[in-house]
Amino acid sequence: MTPDQILGTFLDHYHRLGHRDAPESSLIPPPGDPVLFTTSGMHPLTPYLLGRPHPAGRRLVDVQRCLRTTDLDEVGDRTHLTVFDMLGSWSLGDYDIATSLCWGHELLTEGFGVDPGRLHATVFGGDDQVGPDETAWRTWTELGVPVEANGTENWWSNGPTGPCGPDSEIFVWTGDGPPVGTPGTDDRWMEVWNHVQMRHHRHDDGRLTPLPLSSIDTGMGLERLEMVLTGGRSVYAGAGLRPWVAAVRDRWTLDEVDLRVVADHLRSAVVVLGDGVRPGNTGRGYVLRRLVRRALTVLWRDDPERSLTELPVEPYLDALRRFRQRAEVGPLRELLLDEERRFRGLLRRGRPVVDRVRARGPLTEQDYHWLHDTHGLPRDLVDGLLAEAR
Repeated sequence: MTPDQILGTFLDHYHRLGHRDAPESSLIPPPGDPVLFTTSGMHPLTPYLLGRPHPAGRRLVDVQRCLRTTDLDEVGDRTHLTVFDMLGSWSLGDYDIATSLCWGHELLTEGFGVDPGRLHATVFGGDDQVGPDETAWRTWTELGVPVEANGTENWWSNGPTGPCGPDSEIFVWTGDGPPVGTPGTDDRWMEVWNHVQMRHHRHDDGRLTPLPLSSIDTGMGLERLEMVLTGGRSVYAGAGLRPWVAAVRDRWTLDEVDLRVVADHLRSAVVVLGDGVRPGNTGRGYVLRRLVRRALTVLWRDDPERSLTELPVEPYLDALRRFRQRAEVGPLRELLLDEERRFRGLLRRGRPVVDRVRARGPLTEQDYHWLHDTHGLPRDLVDGLLAEAR
């Protein structure tokens, strides 16, 4: 199935079950929100999970572009991306977790044709404040899906405080041959869908109090689901990454991990630019700047003459279309090239500074902080210069 077909099947399933579309939000949360970027489909719906009536009703569905910096160091493996599409469904005080899991199982096995024998689930096993999720365990058992109970791995929250609750994660076997082990013992089990029971509010002191509504929030990554349905070995073989992977591979020789990092970071930078963020030294601008500079650091490791000017315009167009953005490619491309020029200048000025500090011996944490605060040299850039000196 193509990504468009996957989206259509997902939305049709929930429309048939009485869900109405929730509008997609920008990657930039509204003013006053402490989070830099929209990290999940539930993030824009937080006020409604806290009890405010939603104008579209109590059953919602949407597709939301998301950005997660928490996974940045894992980008380059077969499943993690910085920017991705999240397919989401919600019950705002309407149906319960058993209903959500049954509908999810129906969509995966009948709508998408996933072999039920390739499924495994995990549920919350309880802690000193909340008991085990017996309803989710019983539901999966009745559906014939093996279950594993965990602790904090199956407790979902969007931060240290706020809405939270036990979750049930659905994994699909991606290895060769019949499934073996469990998600906790074999990483060939890949998580594709998370069903969260938003029942609690966590306070600053760690206390949990009930939310006004007991709601269900589900999230499923489009790129991971595409990998499952097409039999791909990584999300980088999917339609949304192929234009970037091909453009980078056709121009520069990189190992597989570096190729993925460059493709992911450049695509992510384009999408962030498309939502109006500009490179800077703080906040969202710094995240964008870091993405671009991490990609360039990898590219320049073997050949400092490599330049983003060599990339064609087609991957830019593809990223903006897939993430439903209306920005023009020309200005975005110029912003990336300007950031490349700035980074070259910083490298030229920073190299002798790092050399002088290194001459005194191995760099300490204090050295790293001084190089960043005084000269604007981030740690990954300093490490790149050190590696280059060897």
